[in-house]
Amino acid sequence: MVTIREKTVVKWRMEGIAASHALTEISIRGLNSKIDEPIERGGTNLGMSPTETLVAALIGCTNVISHKIAHKNGIELANMRIRAEVEFDRRGVTLTEDVAVPFPSMTLTIDATSDASAEQIDKLRHELSMFCPVSKVIRAAGTVINEVWNVTAA
Repeated sequence: MVTIREKTVVKWRMEGIAASHALTEISIRGLNSKIDEPIERGGTNLGMSPTETLVAALIGCTNVISHKIAHKNGIELANMRIRAEVEFDRRGVTLTEDVAVPFPSMTLTIDATSDASAEQIDKLRHELSMFCPVSKVIRAAGTVINEVWNVTAA
């Protein structure tokens, strides 16, 4: 029997083309995306802003890692909805002042249906903070991430 070991550290490449002062066209794995500013900030509103993209990545990572943890522990996790409320100190992006922690706090409200017990949900929450790479980076930057879990029995 041959055992295949996954690489633990991988490298990948992403490219961004500055189509304008506000619009960046991103490509990776044959996929294309746009990061842009809203019209009121001189953009064309063809994509999320860079800061919105960061929060979207946190929401996406929370979804993926929560479901992986649930699957690993035999938990059914359904009807998940994740909302973010973000405190953003804009002095840095307006070039007014160097801001050490641009996002002092973020609150994720996670609504889901599950067959899990309260103890299993607590374990899922704990492991989420251990394994979600996006939340780890954001927390390491000094942001407090609060999670509010509203789980309805399946």
